[in-house]
Amino acid sequence: MKYYLPLISVVALSLLSACNKNDEPEVVGGPADPMAAQLANAAPVELPPSVKVSHQYRCKDNSLIFVDFLSDDKTANLRTEKTGAPTKLVAAEPGKPFTAEGGYSVEGSGKQIIATLPGKSGISCKA
Repeated sequence: MKYYLPLISVVALSLLSACNKNDEPEVVGGPADPMAAQLANAAPVELPPSVKVSHQYRCKDNSLIFVDFLSDDKTANLRTEKTGAPTKLVAAEPGKPFTAEGGYSVEGSGKQIIATLPGKSGISCKA
């Protein structure tokens, strides 16, 4: 029995070494991609901007507004309630006021802003 154990282990190792460890399937002569040329000539995909900073502002009329400034420095999301639907505000270029249809406007992006909401004139707000 002493002589069979090393022989059995050698046979087992030789069988295991013959296994193919490549997990990727091999595709040989598959169908051609009909959109290959269109994909090669497609414009690069641009991801939407991420939230750069979020602030909760207390305005002079004692109301709260919530503003998320996005990483492109030209877009902000304004909410009048913490869990409310955001209003997308867009600036013509970085540093200009963020505006949206309906009378929404936000000037500034730091700890103090001036917000204009529908039916209200510009209100000074602090974070």
